[in-house]
Amino acid sequence: MEETFCISEIDREIFARIDGKSYKKNCPVPLSDLRYLKLLHKNLSGETKAGEMICNVQIAAALINIFEKLFAKNYPIEKIRLIDEYDADDELSMRDNNSSCFNFRYVSHTTEISAHGYGLAVDINPLYNPYIKFVDGKKIIEPATAADFEDREKIFPYKIDENDLCYKLFTEHEFSWGGNWLGKKDYQHFFIERKY
Repeated sequence: MEETFCISEIDREIFARIDGKSYKKNCPVPLSDLRYLKLLHKNLSGETKAGEMICNVQIAAALINIFEKLFAKNYPIEKIRLIDEYDADDELSMRDNNSSCFNFRYVSHTTEISAHGYGLAVDINPLYNPYIKFVDGKKIIEPATAADFEDREKIFPYKIDENDLCYKLFTEHEFSWGGNWLGKKDYQHFFIERKY
């Protein structure tokens, strides 16, 4: 496969794919601060797959390094597609176990811009590593199809915990992990706390 593990600016062709989807008019991040990544990854069967991701320039080099190491160690990631293939619908992307980064949106059930909205967060194998929180006393699991993976004592593929290579590589690059949050858990979510 040609041009793997590379970083480029957002050109017209890529912008046409994200305009009005992950990149909305009120996005606070200028296009010049975003980067397009080409990646390789292995699926659970060990097959090599091509992936693509858009992120903030601040984390682009770190992500290339992380994904190169994950690939070298045959770490299983089912899909890495632009969330625009799901019309920027985070729930649909998560249900399809798609790993992604940039998507201008708000934290669910809030008016706060998500770290994804700045291109500073990455969700890995989200179906198996759900976001679990309580809203008005009601438990919310995202994606809604991930209830079987709420119990982190169970053994299942793609699970991220503190012994996991993915966790170790992201935290070595100064990312925080949503699985360490108190009161809510976001096991798929690695992020950098930098704002505009």
